[in-house]
Amino acid sequence: MTADQVDPKLLEILVCPLTKGPLRYDAEARELISEQAGLAYPIRDGIPIMLVDEARKLDGGD
Repeated sequence: MTADQVDPKLLEILVCPLTKGPLRYDAEARELISEQAGLAYPIRDGIPIMLVDEARKLDGGD
């Protein structure tokens, strides 16, 4: 597994810190997407940054 991949077992237990809802992994953007919150959490060096302040707001096209 490379630094830009996320362990599937980790994805199973991670939830959005804002909504406690599920996350979807976007491999191309290297982000964890919370559809409910409309946020994308970055992954840096293989580590998900699960801070709302660090998340990017999704635009309507995502």
